[in-house]
Amino acid sequence: MSARGPRGLRLADEEGSTLLLTIFYGCLALVLILVVMAATSLYLERKRLFTLADGAALAGAESFALDDVSVGPHEVRPELTSADVGVAVRDYLAAATHAGFVDLTVRRAASVDGRSATVTLTSWWRPPVLTLVLPSGVRLEVTAVARSVFR
Repeated sequence: MSARGPRGLRLADEEGSTLLLTIFYGCLALVLILVVMAATSLYLERKRLFTLADGAALAGAESFALDDVSVGPHEVRPELTSADVGVAVRDYLAAATHAGFVDLTVRRAASVDGRSATVTLTSWWRPPVLTLVLPSGVRLEVTAVARSVFR
């Protein structure tokens, strides 16, 4: 029995169109899942790199000797040097576990104002599943600043 429209014309047979829609939406859902998985991986990798940079900046901020502490009328403050901060950051990264980072480099480990340590780390992130939609990787760069304060 064929279906007829309002003017008595025979309507086109639509058998099989549901299968095509199901395949399309299945592929769309798979791509969406892969993109969300990659975005979550990128976010977590950046957080891990920032945590490592934060610890390195803290180690750099505590790299002063007691002889380098200046006592003023209203404050006691340490004097940091970029060389001491750099050595402390390298020592921290040598001791800290940072497996999983690809091409981890220290772009900057210095004390600009003599009171705080600034550390910039870079690493390369790769998505967990390579697809045509996502790039093959992204360079991550994070900067952390720490300061030692006596109270």
